[in-house]
Amino acid sequence: MRLRTGSLALRLILAAGAWIAIAILVAGVMLSTIFRDYVLRSFDGRLSALMDSLIAVIEVGADGQITLSRALGEPRFDQAYSGWYWQITGPDDAVLGSRSLWDQTLATIDVPGTEVVTRDGVGPEEVPLRVAERAVSLPGGTGRYLIAVAGDRSEIDAEIRKFNFVLAWSLLSLGLGLLIAIFLQVRYGLSPLRRIRQAIVAVRTGKAQRLEGEFPSEIMPLSGEINTLIEQNAAVVDRARTQVSNLAHALKTPLSVLTNEAGVGGAGLADTVKRQVETMRRHVDHYLARARTAAAARVLGARVPFAPVADDLRRTLEKIYADKGLRIDVRVAPNLAFRGERQDLEEILGNLLDNACKWARTHVELRADTDGVQITCTVDDDGPGLPPDQREAVFARGKRLDEQVPGSGLGLAIVREIAELYDGSIRLEDAPATGVRAVLLLPAALND
Repeated sequence: MRLRTGSLALRLILAAGAWIAIAILVAGVMLSTIFRDYVLRSFDGRLSALMDSLIAVIEVGADGQITLSRALGEPRFDQAYSGWYWQITGPDDAVLGSRSLWDQTLATIDVPGTEVVTRDGVGPEEVPLRVAERAVSLPGGTGRYLIAVAGDRSEIDAEIRKFNFVLAWSLLSLGLGLLIAIFLQVRYGLSPLRRIRQAIVAVRTGKAQRLEGEFPSEIMPLSGEINTLIEQNAAVVDRARTQVSNLAHALKTPLSVLTNEAGVGGAGLADTVKRQVETMRRHVDHYLARARTAAAARVLGARVPFAPVADDLRRTLEKIYADKGLRIDVRVAPNLAFRGERQDLEEILGNLLDNACKWARTHVELRADTDGVQITCTVDDDGPGLPPDQREAVFARGKRLDEQVPGSGLGLAIVREIAELYDGSIRLEDAPATGVRAVLLLPAALND
């Protein structure tokens, strides 16, 4: 599935991706915050438990000296600058601290009441600490004693970083998985649109007359409207062709009468009437053909195999120009088809080949190939050639550069008119050896 700028699939994926990114970001922040609070509460609970153990072993002597009845069960309190410390401050500001403090003391705050207060602080060697403090009254003592227990906060930060790392990779993996799932969902969900496009291509290239196949209920109205449009288009073209045919018959009858009447009149009158009638018939045929071609160029599904038309014209022209002994070579790519009407292709190729045969000495060659969208057809002759400054003039109606060569001067003009009706073109170039090359571009029908 190609994702182009402005495509429906790209819009759906981008919109879903934006919501996924926002949801994952919010979820990540919330989970990280919850985990951080949980770790802090657990650490604070551990500090409170150590504080309770410390309070339980504190003794105040008769002289007011503070001692511990036994050691605490935490060996890091005995390691210098381990990051784990305890400290007792008496009413007279006497301080008793753990061996891990060595010769340092913890900065304390005035704690109101007897509740445990936890905060962040800084210990020896500028190590960040988590400190729990509480003011208590001790048996045998006078006044309040401030008990402080601190632990290395880097343990908390390490756990939080580890959790955030795992959380980030997990959420990124989840987001990537969701994007892949959305991509597959969009591809599956939009597959009916690809099928309807293929059905339209089949109609346009002549493989089908209407959209075939089953489509989801949301697309069935669209499919029905397209089929109705195709049927209406075909009906309009049929009516137009009928009217053109009626017009042709209506005009040709009086022209025939004029021709017959001219045959019994005087010599001068007869010649004049015959010339005018022939001119009228030629114009009627031309404009009727042009009207038919203009309608056919817009008909969906028109398709004509190229090779049979070219071969039929080759055999016909070889017989017509048998006295010149011309060799006409036709080389057409396999399965090449013209997207249009057979009569128009016959008229275009017939005029080009006939013009080439008139000027050729011994050889005419027709080549046709396609890039899948456009047919490139070349017709070469080995005649005397045509100067570049005269090549555009030969496309003018009735223009003949050499009156000794038979013709009406309409052939190339008709070719250009019909080609342009099909959004094609024609130009003249120098042939590879001698003579003139006509390069014709026409719309191609897709291969079967």
